[in-house]
Amino acid sequence: MRIKIFAVGGTIDKVYFDKLSEYQVGLPNVKEILSHLPIAFEYEIESLLRKDSLDMDDSDRELVRARVAAEPCAKIILTHGTDTMIETAKRLSDIPGKCMVLTGAMQPAHFKSSDAEFNVGVAVGAVSALPDGVYIAMNGRIFDPFKCRKNRERGVFEEIT
Repeated sequence: MRIKIFAVGGTIDKVYFDKLSEYQVGLPNVKEILSHLPIAFEYEIESLLRKDSLDMDDSDRELVRARVAAEPCAKIILTHGTDTMIETAKRLSDIPGKCMVLTGAMQPAHFKSSDAEFNVGVAVGAVSALPDGVYIAMNGRIFDPFKCRKNRERGVFEEIT
């Protein structure tokens, strides 16, 4: 099995720069996460954006959509900031013939307490098993982007009815 991973940015890729006393979106951390694991699939990582999702606009989402639509691989994971992940997922929802799973983290992947590794693992399982469509893999669950929301108070994604 082959998976294409598009890194869009977000907290999962944030790095603390001491000199600047702030976080910035760095290189895709999914490469480091996967390089330490005994995995049984092939993958390729492509960095599309290095933005906090709150800084993304319609042109950024169109770039992501165009690149995903043009990708020949049918199994796609996108690492993305959690604040606007749902918006991007909805923008991808009309792309046929692909299983697309968006995931991210509530804390940077370099933090010991980060959920990044767990969420990437769930995303890999989801893209391996689910039919074509677009999904969100967060907090140990798979969500329909049209039926979920980010609960900032609890720090989790949850289903809405």
